[in-house]
Amino acid sequence: MAKTPTPFRPLNISVLTVSDTRTLAEDTSGDALIELLTQAGHTLTERRLVKDDVYQMRAVVSHWIASEETHVVLITGGTGFYSRDSTPEAMTPLFDKTIEGFGELFRQISYTEIGTSTIQSRAIAGLANQTLIFCLPGSTGACKTAWNGILAEQLNASHTPCNFVSMLIGPYITPQQES
Repeated sequence: MAKTPTPFRPLNISVLTVSDTRTLAEDTSGDALIELLTQAGHTLTERRLVKDDVYQMRAVVSHWIASEETHVVLITGGTGFYSRDSTPEAMTPLFDKTIEGFGELFRQISYTEIGTSTIQSRAIAGLANQTLIFCLPGSTGACKTAWNGILAEQLNASHTPCNFVSMLIGPYITPQQES
């Protein structure tokens, strides 16, 4: 008997931009992520912009991971190698588990686009209080690469052989099973 495919299940996703120079009006990376996630059928829960400050980032993300409303946090910016880039340092202590393969796969995909410059990317991801956190570079192109190359499938319950959705909101329950 063939297994019934799991239907798509929309997730609640919050977007945080980390920048010392941008405003929300100039945040093309955040705009791109919001456009991609909503086109995919997910819901934007909240959007914020903070300076590249470890404690401001942790405060915002801690609030989101403490809320049952947010399933996924997408962070753009602060993952480079410059002295002010501190997103990995801010987020790593919050992780219950690190998703090692995310950064590895992101850099592999990015290599075809930007060559060896990808070595300076410190893109990371982890799970904190049943909330996924993905830390992406601040460039719009890198955000699109991460979404199209990794996140679109891994945040889709119908992607096989595995995805992150059931870890976040449990197995899909059909309306017939609820009654």
